[in-house]
Formats: sequence, structure tokens, C-alpha cells
Amino acid sequence: MPKDATANSRQQRRLGRLYETGITRATVLIHEENRANFEVIRPLLRDPRFAESLSRAARLVAEEGPVNVAQVAQLSPFRYPGGKTWLVPEIRNWLRSRSKKPAIFAEPFAGGAIASLTVAAEGLAEHVYMTELDEDVSAVWQTIFSEPDWLSNKIKNFDVTHENVLHVITKKTTSIKEKAFQTIVRNRTQRGGILAPGAGLVKKGENGKGLKSRWYPETLAKRIEAIHSLRHKITFTKADGFDLISRFSKEPRAAFFIDPPYTAGGKSAGKRLYRLNDINHCNLFEQAKKVAGEILMTYDDSEEVRKLAAKHLMKIEEIPMKNTHHALIRELVITKP
Repeated sequence: MPKDATANSRQQRRLGRLYETGITRATVLIHEENRANFEVIRPLLRDPRFAESLSRAARLVAEEGPVNVAQVAQLSPFRYPGGKTWLVPEIRNWLRSRSKKPAIFAEPFAGGAIASLTVAAEGLAEHVYMTELDEDVSAVWQTIFSEPDWLSNKIKNFDVTHENVLHVITKKTTSIKEKAFQTIVRNRTQRGGILAPGAGLVKKGENGKGLKSRWYPETLAKRIEAIHSLRHKITFTKADGFDLISRFSKEPRAAFFIDPPYTAGGKSAGKRLYRLNDINHCNLFEQAKKVAGEILMTYDDSEEVRKLAAKHLMKIEEIPMKNTHHALIRELVITKP
């Protein structure tokens, strides 16, 4: 047998023995800037005793890098141009860094409520309170917590045609649950998930599927079921977000996640999403500064927001993120010092 063939045979037998112990062969591409660090961890990769340490190191690296929206689990039934899915890892870290689990997690401008849903699902606070003043968005949350089966069945049995969609979104609703279904249809068939007046219907859509490109009935039904299962951990109220902040302002074990629907500095996704998109940001900062508990606010980056934060002695951090189009953008996360 030729030398090369013998050597190859020995190598295959060696790899086979390693495979039986859980070790597999992998090709790794390394930038020169990272080679020295890789050489340090290389011998650890074959030893299962270091799995937990390597896992912690991987999490630290992930936390420092931009958050990719597509890589974060989605719980909300909504698709939003201003959704905060990207912030989920930051919220987890923020709450887990507390010396005690918050007794209350409050989200005064719930919208798609990805923060509240994550906190409730992962037990990051003892109880979650969320409010939303928008009539359409509120109807969805009210129905999910009260009549989830009705809403799921309506979604699963809906035939998405141009005629049927127009009929639903232009129909005058007579109940909260009908408005909830209408809102889901609008959110899923109008361009960008926009609910504000003037939004047009999807034309080509994803992969040329048109109106059906964002209509996933089984997925939506599963999300509704999952959210309903959290009903004992979440209290939803159709109300002004300022009222929720006032309600728990003196509670030291309250954690507030404040994501206003309209950025102070000008045009934003929230303005296109909601009818109720304009709030008094000066009052919001004043109220946030006075709460006894913790605050995490998020805003589009703008000079006006930075001035408001500085005026109220709030701490600003820039968070890099990749949106659904993989563009790197920055948002502001604002906390108490």
C-alpha cells in the first residue's frame, strides 16, 4: 500500500476513535487579529470539562457585538417597523444584574410587547404589567388574554385574498375581538406592518407571495396560545402609559421598560405605526427620573433625546444592532445613573 494511502488510513482510524469520544473535526477560518486568542483556547476545545467556561465566554462575546434581530426568538403576534426584538438580550442582562428579582416589570407603552412577553416567559420578574392606549393594539392583547381560541380559529380559517382582506380591514367592527382580528389582518397585510392611517397593502411581498408573504396562520396561533398560557403572570390594561408609571413610581422593586411610540427627535417607526404616536417627552423624562425603582428607556438616536437625558442626569449608552435588512444602526438605551 502506498505511503500516502497508509497515512490516510491511520488518520481515518484515529478520527474514528476520537468521534466515539464525542470529538469531531471542524475547519475554522481565523482572522490574523484573532489567531493568538484562538491558540489559547484551541487545546480546550477537545476537553468537555471546559464546555461551560467556553459557553460563558461565547455569551460575553455575543453581548458585546451587534444584536441581529433575526436571531432573537419572536413571541409577539405583531410585526412592527419599530419592534424592540433586538433589545431582548439587553433586557435580560439588565434584569439579571439586579441583586433581587424585580417584583414588578412595567411596560407602559406595550406595542408589540416583546419585552413583557420575554420577562413573563423567562420568569425575570415576579409579575408583569403592560399598558397600551392604542385602541387597535389593545384589542389584540385583550382578546388574546380573554378569547384566544376564537382569535386563533379566525386566523387559521381566513382565506387571504385581496377581496377578503379589503373586506376585513374596511369593515366597521362591533366588538373588541372583531377589532383584534381586523388589526392582525392589517398588521400582516399592510406594508411594513404599519397600522397608522394611509398605510397601503403589500404588493409583491416576500418571495413574490404578495398579501400572503407575512401571513403565517399556524405560527400566529401557536404564539397566541403561548401568550395566553402566561396570563397569570401578566396584567394588561388599556390605559395611558403615564398612569402605569405613576402607579408604581414609589415601588423600589419595580423595573420600568419605557419604549415611547414616537421618538422626540423627529420621524420614527412609531409615528408611522400608531394613530396615538405623540407624547410629551419632557414629562416622560421628568416622571422617569423620579421613580424609586429601575428605568430602562430606549429611543432612536437624536440630539433632542440626548439633551433631555443630560438635563435629567440620565445615563446614555449606544447599542449597535442589525435590523432585518442587516444594516448596522445605533439606538440609545437610557438608564438612571
